[in-house]
Amino acid sequence: MVRLIMGTAGAGKTKQLIELIHTCVEAEKGSVVCIEPGADMTYDLSHSVRLVNAGEYDLNSFECLRGFISGLYAGNYDISHVFVDNLCKITRSSDAHETEKFLHWLERFSDKNMVKFTVTLSADADTATDGMRHYL
Repeated sequence: MVRLIMGTAGAGKTKQLIELIHTCVEAEKGSVVCIEPGADMTYDLSHSVRLVNAGEYDLNSFECLRGFISGLYAGNYDISHVFVDNLCKITRSSDAHETEKFLHWLERFSDKNMVKFTVTLSADADTATDGMRHYL
């Protein structure tokens, strides 16, 4: 399962993501991971959430992020949900076609490994491609 949350800057995506993470921690038995571009959510999340500051790992492309997520899972098969805040800021790309391809890869990864993904994207939902709309 892949869920995409889109909205312009200041629309409340991160706040919504934090609420979803808290709900997930209470409901799911597996490990919960949150990948964000910096360390802004450090004090907003439970200590049981594995918070990853993507800036520390120079995840500057979709390819790097795919490898990083694969490595996280290879090191912990108990991961049940991965949250990615501000995808385009992490990957330093706003290419809608590449974003769509990445979301399709996440869906295949999710189906194969039983890991859920929730991703935020700073862009108006009206600009989403047809492939991206599938995840809204």
